[in-house]
Amino acid sequence: MKSDSILIVGSIAIDTIEIGNERYENLLGGSTTYATIAAGKHSDVYVVGIIGNDFPQRGHDIYKKYANNLLDLQVEQGKTFSWGGRYHDNFDDRDTLFTELGVFGEFNPKLSAINKNQQFVFLANIHPSLQNSVIDQCQASPIIVIDTMNLWIDTTHSELLNVLSKSDILLINESEAEMLTDCSNLDDAATTLIGLGPPIVVIKQGSKGAALYNNMDEKIAIGVYPIGKVIDPTGAGDTFGGGFISALAQGKTYEEALVLGTALASICVEGVGIDALEKATIAEIENRQKYLRDKVTS
Repeated sequence: MKSDSILIVGSIAIDTIEIGNERYENLLGGSTTYATIAAGKHSDVYVVGIIGNDFPQRGHDIYKKYANNLLDLQVEQGKTFSWGGRYHDNFDDRDTLFTELGVFGEFNPKLSAINKNQQFVFLANIHPSLQNSVIDQCQASPIIVIDTMNLWIDTTHSELLNVLSKSDILLINESEAEMLTDCSNLDDAATTLIGLGPPIVVIKQGSKGAALYNNMDEKIAIGVYPIGKVIDPTGAGDTFGGGFISALAQGKTYEEALVLGTALASICVEGVGIDALEKATIAEIENRQKYLRDKVTS
């Protein structure tokens, strides 16, 4: 049963991905896309974003399927944001082949009245100034979950710190946590990050799971679901975030939020682009959640 709705703001993209000798083009991508599908499996999703008039029909169909409200999805003349990446054999490292902002370069999120009053807001990986703009438009003191990346840590440090000071939960991977705090020990990094504003920090560790820290010196760790073969890691972090905030919107515990986010991310990496995530049944998601509940320690 669906519960409180979630506002998701991030990028919507057309991706080109190279893995080994394979090249995949015209894939639906962007942080909003993965997070919307993940959260939309269990919760009502309200989307804020921008696309060009070249956005494919499948993309429109996916958003109509997983989002309950597209009032703030802007469609502009021009090209949708596109990104290309080539993964290394370890899947942890990748090279950006190209970034073409298209209409996303002019994105200035404007929230409609209904979206200014959402109780749960996921600010997916976009420029901190855009994240800050959304926060300033919110009127209902929502739970704000943010994601970020090394680019913003490196190039927009002060703007990112401003966003962190207004956030409730930060999702960040271990290399980004080290980069932002200069702490190689994750426990120390989490303490430093909490000192920057968010009372809860989740550090994603890829194949080693994830750990949630709060401002009361409590830590909850989760392992991973055993995956036969990683096909494409694109969007796994965004998928985790969508599942994580979806659980919170359903009134679940932080343990269950870690479980749902991890379960969905494990499905995401088993297909190219959004394919495996989109096809995942509730039964399959629940099977993985059941397995992962035994992998939680606190």
